Amino acid sequence: MLETLRNAWKIDELRKKILFTLFIVLLYRLGNAIPVPYVDVAKLSAYFDQLKNTVLGLYNVMSGGSFSKATIFALSIQPYINASIIIQLLTIAIPALERLQKEGGEEGQKKLASITRYSTVGIGLLQGFAYYLLIRNNNLLAESGVWQAIVIIMTFTAGSALIMWLGEQISEFGIGNGISIILFASIVARFPNGIIQMVTNVSSGGISVIGMIGMLLGALAIIVLIVFVTNAERRIPVQYSKRVVGRKMYGGQSTHLPMKVNMSGVLPIIFAQSIASLPATVAAFFPSPTEGTFWYGFLKAIDTTSLLYAIIYFLLIIFFSYFYSTVQFNPVEIANNLKKNGGFIPGFRPGKPTSEYIQKSLNKITLFGAIYLGIVAVVPIIISVFSESARNSGISLGGTSIIIVIGVALETVRALEAQMIMRNYKGFLD
Repeated sequence: MLETLRNAWKIDELRKKILFTLFIVLLYRLGNAIPVPYVDVAKLSAYFDQLKNTVLGLYNVMSGGSFSKATIFALSIQPYINASIIIQLLTIAIPALERLQKEGGEEGQKKLASITRYSTVGIGLLQGFAYYLLIRNNNLLAESGVWQAIVIIMTFTAGSALIMWLGEQISEFGIGNGISIILFASIVARFPNGIIQMVTNVSSGGISVIGMIGMLLGALAIIVLIVFVTNAERRIPVQYSKRVVGRKMYGGQSTHLPMKVNMSGVLPIIFAQSIASLPATVAAFFPSPTEGTFWYGFLKAIDTTSLLYAIIYFLLIIFFSYFYSTVQFNPVEIANNLKKNGGFIPGFRPGKPTSEYIQKSLNKITLFGAIYLGIVAVVPIIISVFSESARNSGISLGGTSIIIVIGVALETVRALEAQMIMRNYKGFLD
């Protein structure tokens, strides 16, 4: 990775792209430090300290801590991610959007991107209004009124639209993967505070030195596992039959159909986290129940640091992994495309037998990928069950953050390597 960055820095064109990307990230981090007017930031930060392991805590992690400070970029890229997921699912449900995606070509992709942008603004408006209600209902406003509400909501919405534009600038003029780079910067920005908090806990006796070393070794083991599984793929051999066109013979070559072990990425974790922590999130908006009552025991049992929550969380991750792989990977369509192009999998007839074999392989790979995601997400929760200091630090969201950071880092390195290879090919042809 470091070697790739060093080689990219030596190329003038890539060096300009890297510097441009760093400049956009700097602008984004500056926006994260500018609070929205009329909000009592001190009270809001104290309120969010109680919500570290809820959906709102997840949003705070994704925004680099700006969500708990009500800055102009508090909504971060959540509206864009939600809009992208919704449009992606609608392309399966709505035939017109499916045709636009598959048959529209470059023009169709532009229309889908435009629909996603408008959807982002709409979702940003809804989330900004919901965030304003949260602040107002908990008496976290310095000043209240109609004008203050309009300013706060429109600032949140404009901030989410501006982040989307910054991500597109990185994708077009920077090193690529603009939205992913912004998400990466948001999560990494919280690492120094996490390290300082860990050192403080060790010095105050909250965590022993052996416990800290154990947590660091565990984090290192999880990082190695994530890198290994992220790059892992199942390669199904594909053979193309020979065909004669005029006086030339085409085909006859052997290739493979790659199937990523973790093709759904971190989305199953985000979906599962949102649903599994929904009771704790809803309970946060109401007064705490009296100890000894039914609701107190119920909320205690499904608390985001309990073993029952970890089990439900794990099962939801497996469910959403299968759901998203089914949405993203269509064995019937792939089998038909192979048949049209004269390709086949050795040992299986084209058509239905091929699609059934691909489906069977997909189910096995998805199960392994789902178990891997579940382990990475649940291990920090299990640690927090047995460690009060880990529970107070919000470590239950650590698995999600690590997967996102490593995934984006590997994607960025691959993008730089691809640009360097294209440059070498261009020089060779010239």
